[in-house]
Amino acid sequence: MLLVGGCGGSGGSTVDGDAAGTGTGGSASASPRASAAANRPKVMLPSNVTDEYVGWKTGDATKDAVLGDVAARIDSMNDAIVRGDTSAPGLSFYYRDKALSGAVAWIQAYLDADLSFTGTTRYYAPKVTLASGKTTATVLYCSDESKGFNKNRKTGKVDPTPSDQSPYVLYDTRVERNDSGVWQTTALTSHRGDKACVG
Repeated sequence: MLLVGGCGGSGGSTVDGDAAGTGTGGSASASPRASAAANRPKVMLPSNVTDEYVGWKTGDATKDAVLGDVAARIDSMNDAIVRGDTSAPGLSFYYRDKALSGAVAWIQAYLDADLSFTGTTRYYAPKVTLASGKTTATVLYCSDESKGFNKNRKTGKVDPTPSDQSPYVLYDTRVERNDSGVWQTTALTSHRGDKACVG
């Protein structure tokens, strides 16, 4: 993929909790264990865009709420990319501050290149570190984009050519819990090819 990486989202989200010791997996049309908050934006993506969340359950209620909202943020980003909408409501719901302006710029890069995407992205190895007040957290996670492909927005043609860049990306995010109970992403960096995600 040329641009995908720094985005992420799903039409069919699949949650595998086995790595967290729950012994269960499953699928859902919404993000895994998103925190309880009213008026969440509805995200509906085509069936050819899929996320696989592997080990996305920790057994800790707060950490699982954090991961649920991080997954919902990923969904919202991909929803906006596929629809080509830099003002999609999910963006300002799950992002804020510099992370929000960065998300808008990322979507615009897809639009400028007349690209969307298709395929499956796997998200795995999440690590949540809660600050002492439990209203801020750091979340590290990996993604594997090897089964995702660019799609021309005008023609609908999919480019199956493998990228010469590594499909593995390490994300380092900061999230903060707002007054509505939503864990919003306030900062996000990514490192493609990070050895922590390869293998």
